Amino acid sequence: MSEPSVSVLEASAEATAPPPAPAGGRSLVATAWLRIRRSKIAMLSLAVVVAIVLFAILAPWLTALSGNNPFTSNTSPEVLDDLETPGLPLPGYMFPSAQHWLGVEPALGRDLFSRLAYGAQVSLTIALLSTAVSVVLGTVIGAAAGYFGGRVDAVISRIMDLFLAFPHLLLVLSLTPILQSRLRGTPLGEGSFLPMASLVIILGFFGWAYLARIVRGQVLSLREREFVEAARAFGASHASILFRQIIPNVMGVVLVYATMLIPTNISAEAALSFLGVGVKDPTPSWGQMLNAAQAGNWYLSDPWFLAVPGIMLAVTVLAFNLLGDAVRDALDPKAARG
Repeated sequence: MSEPSVSVLEASAEATAPPPAPAGGRSLVATAWLRIRRSKIAMLSLAVVVAIVLFAILAPWLTALSGNNPFTSNTSPEVLDDLETPGLPLPGYMFPSAQHWLGVEPALGRDLFSRLAYGAQVSLTIALLSTAVSVVLGTVIGAAAGYFGGRVDAVISRIMDLFLAFPHLLLVLSLTPILQSRLRGTPLGEGSFLPMASLVIILGFFGWAYLARIVRGQVLSLREREFVEAARAFGASHASILFRQIIPNVMGVVLVYATMLIPTNISAEAALSFLGVGVKDPTPSWGQMLNAAQAGNWYLSDPWFLAVPGIMLAVTVLAFNLLGDAVRDALDPKAARG
């Protein structure tokens, strides 16, 4: 559960905020999009990310089209009665076929394609929501620390240091079961929402400090700029200056951080579900599927069961990381403009 590199993000922040006026009348967004379009790797990673997001959104329709769902066990004799390896599907069902597009899982015989699609929905939902929580907290808290300075900055900075000093994986592993027990009996603790809500809260709450430190550094310089002084002279409130003048000028680095944090949270959710404190069966997620593959040692007799979620997870994280690198480079005003 590593966080995006602070040094890389600080360098990106220095390059992206506040952006200078773009050359030739072209806006910063238009220039960034032009750079992304010129990069084959960026466009390929963007296409993969869009495809994965659509795969998750269209999961109910895709699984209906395949004629299967992620929860129905297929225990018919022709699927599961392999006498040599009890519980292992016959070769015709172990791998992709017209009936089961990615085969079926051992023992329960549930359709792998359906579980992968709904697993994408669960994993991406947790990653996106936890990233949103971290981004909102980090942006607001970091901006407040840099803008007000003094004791406010000192207190917030010490809290940031405390969050950055703790080993996140151990904290999350310890706190997730406690939070899940506290959420039971609440609207967030109903059924399959319980592990998802707990992971969003935990990952979001422990992911804001890196961004807050970077935003704070940017705001320390922005608060002395002429447009902030002009806003004060016209009687603008602190809240107005923060949310209408300062925060919009750090959105470049916030966007870069968000694109880097999404794959981090995808990996974190998979790791926690794999370790048994995240999403649990029968709710599908990529980490839970990996956990099921190793729990019964199925990766030895049916490696395809492990390969399907493993490849999907690796491709998704790689695509988001490459897209994040492309966004960072595209928002760098020091790069040559096209």
